[in-house]
Amino acid sequence: MMDYLIVLNKDENTVSFIDESVGQVVKTVAVGENPHEVAATVDGRKAFVSNAGDNTISVFDMHDLSVAATIEHPEFNFPHEGKITRTGKLILASTYANKVFIIDTDSHAVTNVLPAQRMSHMVALAPDEKHAYISNIGANSYSILDVQAERWIAHIPVGRSPEGIEVSPDGAWIYVANQDDNLVYIIDAATTSLEGRVRTSDVPIRVAFSPDGRYAFVPNRVGNCVSVIDVARKLEIKRIPVGHWPGGTAFNADGSRAYVANNKTNDVSIIDVETLKEIGRIDVGIHPDGMIFCQVKG
Repeated sequence: MMDYLIVLNKDENTVSFIDESVGQVVKTVAVGENPHEVAATVDGRKAFVSNAGDNTISVFDMHDLSVAATIEHPEFNFPHEGKITRTGKLILASTYANKVFIIDTDSHAVTNVLPAQRMSHMVALAPDEKHAYISNIGANSYSILDVQAERWIAHIPVGRSPEGIEVSPDGAWIYVANQDDNLVYIIDAATTSLEGRVRTSDVPIRVAFSPDGRYAFVPNRVGNCVSVIDVARKLEIKRIPVGHWPGGTAFNADGSRAYVANNKTNDVSIIDVETLKEIGRIDVGIHPDGMIFCQVKG
């Protein structure tokens, strides 16, 4: 098994692969224009990189870290984040198309196109995979998708310019980061009731939960720090200084480290989760942003 941190470098149109065991980039590969987000299949066999600048998706074979295919569709318009179910269904938000695409990760075919809210942007997948949650920046809302039926359940108002969205590992909470409010909304996933608001630093842009569900890490793009939210207490307990313009955030498999892409310093911060301190940086490409941790099995 290989553990990779996949980092997208938006302004040089490349993907960097970091081998976590050695803590450095082992390969950098050219992709389409302005790669923004990446999703991997559960077995780690494939990774799908959305190239927002040229409206394509690069499909990686993770065994040799090469581009195996490119997906195109006439309705893609700034394809952004996607999440992949255990059955191989990629749910992709396309921001300026105001649509969500369903893509089969085996055949690479687009199997459904759903009209969505204005500027649908980020996607979160419930642990039981019954629902997906999509943040809609332009509509000041998030949407709930019935994954199996591929139909909308609800579109629910939240704060101003919601971008980051994620579901807690136990499926109990939806966190939405509203970049124009500097607030994270805490929503009961079962009832969709608003259970709390947490003020962060300037322009919270993403949400990532630690695997044990103890913390939510929220990078603040203008604040140049990561807000650490204690999930049980619904309280920000620390702001960790990182590089300039932090964005994509991911935990490794055992939750001992978190990684944060620093867009303007062209590096990735390494955070020790026990001490909640930055312990190092890894140099990557120009304007790193989208990022996931991927375990390649077999």
